[in-house]
Amino acid sequence: MAFQKDKQNVTASELLQALADGQDIHLSRCTITGLLDVNRLFDHNEKFQTDKLHVQVSENCKTLMLSQSLTFDKCVFEENAVFASPWSQPESVAVNFKADVIFNNSTFRGQTRFRNAHFCGTAGFDGCTFAGVVTFKNAIFKKDAKLRTATFNGYCLLGNASFNGDARFTNTHFAKGANFSGVNFGGYTDFDGVYSSSRAVPATEAITFSRRYGEDESFWRFVKQSAHQAGYYQLAGECFYKERCARLWRKFRGPNYRSLARSKKTVHWLLAVRLLPELIFGRLLFGYGERPVRVLLAGAVIIVLCAFFYSHPGTLTAYRQGTIQPSFLQGLYFSTITFTTLGYGDLYPSPNGLCRIMAMAEAVTGGCLMALFVVCLAKRFSRG
Repeated sequence: MAFQKDKQNVTASELLQALADGQDIHLSRCTITGLLDVNRLFDHNEKFQTDKLHVQVSENCKTLMLSQSLTFDKCVFEENAVFASPWSQPESVAVNFKADVIFNNSTFRGQTRFRNAHFCGTAGFDGCTFAGVVTFKNAIFKKDAKLRTATFNGYCLLGNASFNGDARFTNTHFAKGANFSGVNFGGYTDFDGVYSSSRAVPATEAITFSRRYGEDESFWRFVKQSAHQAGYYQLAGECFYKERCARLWRKFRGPNYRSLARSKKTVHWLLAVRLLPELIFGRLLFGYGERPVRVLLAGAVIIVLCAFFYSHPGTLTAYRQGTIQPSFLQGLYFSTITFTTLGYGDLYPSPNGLCRIMAMAEAVTGGCLMALFVVCLAKRFSRG
C-alpha cells in the first residue's frame, strides 16, 4: 500500500511512520510540516511503530534500509529534511535508498542533509530549491544523479561523494559556493550552464574523474568562471588549462565514440592524426599559454643538442681563420647565438654537410620559441 497525497498538508510524523512501515511514498504538490528527521525513528520518546523498520547495526553506525520508492513532486519542506546523522555525531547514522528517490521541483526551506547516504537507484533533484545548507558529504550515487536547474541558496557540501553513474548539474545555480573536495566522478559529467552568483570559489582539492574522456571540460569551465569572477586569476588559468586538455581529448574521441564499431574506431583514430599539432605544440609545449617553463626547457634542450652537433670536427669555421679546434664549449656558444638569432659573425657553419641546414633550423626554432615564451608571460601577467 502506498502513502499517496496530492495538494495536502502532511506532517513529518505521518511521513516518518509511512517510511517505517515500508510504504511507497508518492506526494505531489504537498507541504510537509514539522521536522523531517530520520533520527526521530530511533528516539523512544517519539513512539513510532518501528517493527517493520529494517536497520543494520555495525560498531558505531546504524544503517537505515529504505527499500520503497520515494517520489516528492513539487513539494515544500517547511523545516529541515534530515536523512543523515546529527551534526554532533556525523558517522552514527546512514540511510540506504534501495529504490529511486525523486524530489523534482521541490522546495527545501530548512537544512537538507543526505550525509553518508547510499542512492542505489536514481537520485532526482531536478529543479529543486534549497534555502539552507545542503550536504551530500560521503554520499554514494550508484546510478544517475540528476540535479539539473537546481538552486542552492545555501552552501552545498559534496565532499568525498562518489558519482558512479551520470552526474548531471546542467544550469544549476550555486548561490554561496560548493565544496567538491575529494569527489569522484565515475560516469558522464555535465556542468554546462552551471554558475555561481557569489565570489565563493568551489573547493576542488583531490577531485577525480575516473573516465578521462574529456567529460570534465564543463566542470573546469564552471570553476574557471567562478575563480575569474572572484579575482583568483592564477586558479582561473589552471582551470583553463584543464578545460582545454579535456576539450582536446573530446576532439580525439568525438561524439558517440563508445557506440562505434571496432573498424570505425580505428578509422576515427587514424583521422585524429590531424590533432597532433595541437597536442604537441598547444598542450605539451605551449601548455595553452599556462606553462611558460616548458618553453624554456624546450629551448634549453634544443641548444644543448645542437651544441653537441656543432662540437664535431669540421662543423664550424672562424672568421678569417678557417677551421677551428672543436669543443663542446665552442659548440654551445655558437648554438646559443644561433638560437637567439644574435649572430656575432665570429663563427660560421661549415658549408659542407648539414651544418647550414642545422643552423637555419635552429634559428627558426629559436625565434618561434622566444616569441611563444613572450606570449605565455603576457597571457599570465595581463589577466584581470
